[in-house]
Amino acid sequence: MTADSLLAVESIVAGYSVADEVLKGVELRVEAGEIVSIIGPNGAGKSTLLKVVAGILRPSQGTVRFRDRPIQGRAPREISALGVAFVPQEQNIFPTMSVRENLEMGGYVDARGSRARIDAIFERFPQLAVKRRQAARTLSGGQRQILAMAMALMVEPSLLLLDEPSAGLAPQAAETLFETILAINREGVSIAMVEQNALQALSIATRGYILVDGRNSRTGAAADLAGDPEVRRIFLGG
Repeated sequence: MTADSLLAVESIVAGYSVADEVLKGVELRVEAGEIVSIIGPNGAGKSTLLKVVAGILRPSQGTVRFRDRPIQGRAPREISALGVAFVPQEQNIFPTMSVRENLEMGGYVDARGSRARIDAIFERFPQLAVKRRQAARTLSGGQRQILAMAMALMVEPSLLLLDEPSAGLAPQAAETLFETILAINREGVSIAMVEQNALQALSIATRGYILVDGRNSRTGAAADLAGDPEVRRIFLGG
């Protein structure tokens, strides 16, 4: 890992109980400006890794450094304030609240500056602006995921953690979502993304990590991983 990595995860051991080690010494780095895709079979520990970075889960061993500052074990609110935003796979919006109210909730860390950021979000995502007064539950699946990411952008993060953003979406909605992720990255936000749609995730990523049974299996340039026949056979289905 380079000394100036935006995010550096080293030798992380973590689980949901003392007897349950999901992660067994995992390494991860994200450089400024990158999209990093984390792929692997179900149960490999991909989502658990993001939860450790976001502060939702405390590791038993290892370090997580953001901008060379240790953050493992800190409260999620503290980590968010430092510039790390996490979008979980499920329950990532408030369905009975309006689109605008969801964005206000996303900006709770700095409520005074939220109005200007909401205006910027609506300019950036016109499909949300049109439905600003509607309950979030009325949005399509793809629009809900865009709203969830927009809520995360309310804290103006340097690093966005996305857990299975395309889960349950139709192919066209998933394609639109990946285009949105690319656009967010081009605006200067680094992204670490867990995805079951491995081939599409690698197609937009700079680098990729393959986790198997809580350990690093393969790491490399995303294009190299996507083109490797063995990786395609085992992880990408062909």
